[in-house]
Amino acid sequence: MPAFLHRLGRLAFRRRRRMLALWLALVVAAVVCMTAFGGTGKLDNTFSIPGSESQRALDRMKTDFPTFSGTSAQIVFTATDGQKVSDPADSARIRAALGAAASAPQVAKVVSPFDAHTISADGTTAVAQVRYEVPQSALEPNALDELKSAVAGANQQGMRVDVGGSAFGNAPSESHRSDIIGVGVALVILTLTFGSLLTAGIPVVTALFGVATAIFGALSLTGTVSISSTAQSLALMIGLAVGIDYALFIVSRHRFHLAHGMEPEDSAALAVGTAGSAVVFAGLTVVIAMTGLTVVGIPYLTAMGLAAAGAVLIAVLVATTLLPAILGFAGTRLTPGPGSRAMRREQAVGGAGEDAVGATGDSLASATGENVLSGTGDNVAGGTGESVASRTGEIVAGGTGEHVVSRTGEHVAGAGANAAERWFRLVTRRPLLTLVAVVASLGALAWPAHDMRLALPDNGTAPKSSSQRIAFDRVGEKLGPGFNGPLLVLADTSHSSDPTTAAQRVAATIGALPDVATVGKPVANPATHTALIQVIPDSAPSDPATKTLVNSIRDDRAAILRDTGATVQVTGSTAVSVDVAAKLNSALLPFAAVVIGLSLLLLLLVFRSLVVPLKAAAGFLLSIAATLGAVVGVFQLGHLGSLIGVDTTGPVSSFLPIILLAVLFGLAMDYEVFLVSRMRESYLRTGNPLGAVHSGARHSGRVVTAAALIMTSVFAAFLTSDSTMLKQIAFALAAGVLLDAFVIRMTFVPAVLALTRHAAWWLPKWLERRLPDLDIEGDRLGPAPAVPESVALTPSTAD
Repeated sequence: MPAFLHRLGRLAFRRRRRMLALWLALVVAAVVCMTAFGGTGKLDNTFSIPGSESQRALDRMKTDFPTFSGTSAQIVFTATDGQKVSDPADSARIRAALGAAASAPQVAKVVSPFDAHTISADGTTAVAQVRYEVPQSALEPNALDELKSAVAGANQQGMRVDVGGSAFGNAPSESHRSDIIGVGVALVILTLTFGSLLTAGIPVVTALFGVATAIFGALSLTGTVSISSTAQSLALMIGLAVGIDYALFIVSRHRFHLAHGMEPEDSAALAVGTAGSAVVFAGLTVVIAMTGLTVVGIPYLTAMGLAAAGAVLIAVLVATTLLPAILGFAGTRLTPGPGSRAMRREQAVGGAGEDAVGATGDSLASATGENVLSGTGDNVAGGTGESVASRTGEIVAGGTGEHVVSRTGEHVAGAGANAAERWFRLVTRRPLLTLVAVVASLGALAWPAHDMRLALPDNGTAPKSSSQRIAFDRVGEKLGPGFNGPLLVLADTSHSSDPTTAAQRVAATIGALPDVATVGKPVANPATHTALIQVIPDSAPSDPATKTLVNSIRDDRAAILRDTGATVQVTGSTAVSVDVAAKLNSALLPFAAVVIGLSLLLLLLVFRSLVVPLKAAAGFLLSIAATLGAVVGVFQLGHLGSLIGVDTTGPVSSFLPIILLAVLFGLAMDYEVFLVSRMRESYLRTGNPLGAVHSGARHSGRVVTAAALIMTSVFAAFLTSDSTMLKQIAFALAAGVLLDAFVIRMTFVPAVLALTRHAAWWLPKWLERRLPDLDIEGDRLGPAPAVPESVALTPSTAD
């Protein structure tokens, strides 16, 4: 792979005009296809589980009870100033508003609160039902706005009108502000990282190319494939984050080569062949994990996984083709200026030298290779006389601050160590203590996850000022929480001797169950011998007691069949939510096992070590558990929720754990590969395990830190979304990346490698012979640019 990518990078560099024209043509083609065949107006936010009981019942209701099979809205009338909805004036306003609502687009039926007896006990609140024969995704773009306008006439002094219901749930969220915020923060971090606005702009530009192609391409499919607004936002979020990060890794390697005198074309080709190999590997892990979501069998989740996988795949293609072309246009202008802080920093990384030291300290070389330490520890200074060592192994550094090594092979930092290396030295000084601290802190953060409740979001978590949230709260307060999520029981009475009596007995049986507030009169369809029974729970839709009620009705179906001859199925939006959560819960552990097993296999192939994959899997599990604990703490328990606009607590989205597993797995592999590959490269060259850990920090720590901050910023920008599901996903990914990058990869990983020393890079000979050599570091491409003596001895003020 490195050789192929090396040739591809060189070809793209040389044919940069053609490559740029090709990508521009792809973006234009995606826009044209979106305009012609799809668009945001065709996004489908419907939850369905083919084959589940709730979905089978909904499918049958389309023919047996079409007015109940679609989505529904609620019109909540509230009398104020001490009046009641039954007062003649208020009653007249309500009836006039309901007449206007019946003529709104796509409305199939309006059920008056006076007929359905949905009036609060104190007479101040009445709730009317508006039924549609189509799901929410099939509503016209202005259908709900027209409904609001139709009833607005009743919103006068003494009367308040709010419109809500399931038709307003899962509404598309606007994310353009999040895009701008994320790109802006990423540009600032890149500018600080590179010290150059031109260099910082390149990853942003290439990421935007990839995101535009992915999003417009996905939207062009909405005419034929069900794609939700959350899937679009997830693809945008991940595509933007990985697009910037992948370009950052390659550009940073390219700039390092330029700083040490390599020609731009050779540098770009080598950067794509080395860092690009890691980009391809990391990207494919994300693609595989996200594509794996299709096996769960939920179309909503399948669309999310495939959309995100497509965005990541395009980001990899952009990084390995368009990026070297852009580097060709930039030429030598990306080379840090002589004497600049950026140049000193790049020189410090190279000039710090890979101090080649045996485990016994028999040899010592500075970056120039001049200073040598004898096996007895006698002081032997090279021509420069910069670094010496005493017989006891104590270190005296010369004025340049070059790295020197003691007799035991310990690599000791001078003034040239950057912040990442200094941090690694701190955490590896007492590696066992570091591991205990990491496990204890992440374990405490993960503790709330043991009480995690999963459900689909409802209007109870909508913005507090929204009409649907006001209606939801008013209905729950005045009529009971169960009115916001009624259950529908479909009874097949075709095998009963008296269908009418059978339906009534089914309703009576269900009404005797715990947590049932009201059971409506069965609505029969004599032609199909079916009856539909509405059940109002005592508890809210997302309450565990409601889930228990759904399961209780299903568990009693055998007794109902024996007593009445009728078969029953439970459906409705609340039952669908229960089925989705059950389906995802059953798939979570097998999916986690596949993801962790895949990580073990891939890292075994890349690093040819047993400890590294096991350490990575353990760290991944720690970061996942801690992230889920943080999500529960914020969204379910309400800790610090006000800081990110969470004004009410509720269950965690059913989709979040499995999405987090898939996404964070791939992103964690990004940092694992880029960081540990430089450690392995140093260890194979020097044989010094602790020095290799410090070398990995010196070469990759700053870039990994910048990449993690960028990705966190992009995800965090989506916390401004009004969609509870998207807000939870954004928070989980932002927190997960922070924890995984800084606590696991930058703390846990070096501590484990320092503790295991040589054993960290051991692999049984029989297994080593059987494993293919992926050459992820690109060793076969030839050596990296040599560091001149003048560079190696330049004093550094790098951070």
